[in-house]
Amino acid sequence: MTHPSLSTDRPSTGRELALLISGASGMVLAKRLAQMVLEHAALDVMHLVVTPPAAQVLSLELGADWASASRFRDQLQAARDTRTAIEIWSNDDLGAPIASGSHPLLGTVVLPCSAGTAGAVANGISRGLLQRAADVALKQRWPLILGIRESPMSEILLENLLRLARAGATIVPPLPAFYLAPDVQTAYEDFIDHYCLRVLDLLGIRIDRQDLRWRSP
Repeated sequence: MTHPSLSTDRPSTGRELALLISGASGMVLAKRLAQMVLEHAALDVMHLVVTPPAAQVLSLELGADWASASRFRDQLQAARDTRTAIEIWSNDDLGAPIASGSHPLLGTVVLPCSAGTAGAVANGISRGLLQRAADVALKQRWPLILGIRESPMSEILLENLLRLARAGATIVPPLPAFYLAPDVQTAYEDFIDHYCLRVLDLLGIRIDRQDLRWRSP
């Protein structure tokens, strides 16, 4: 079911992004990426899918105020003035525009991405909108970025990730850039921002944060 205020008749401009949140740990990554997307005025729409397991983890890691797609959106919009619309889709809604390759996207990001989600997408399983939208990204050959959150990685997961990489996905585990962290007090925030910056780079979205990029000593 679509959000009641949404219209699916609006033509796509191609400046749209899908953020798909699965039930892995690491919800602060999805939160910060969404914040950076909304601060980028060239984007028109961010499509948002939050699975039921993701809602549970959002509540655990960010609090009840973030524990659904609508609450996630409201928290983001309350904090900033943005021209980027956030369109919410239920994971059960396989009629959503992002379930079709005829609705072009700038890219699709699964963040955080659970091992189960990676396994389903690697094997062509589309049980729900999140998995279907990821499958669409693969078949349409537009960027699919998977922020896999699992450690240690089993042989099965590694094989699934290799299969996804060969199919065109980009595997981007949230690994810290240690060269950013001379100051322990700011290290956590810088690691999060650096990771989100790298994801946006892969989507062709340039964010002016030179402090987060490698600089020669």
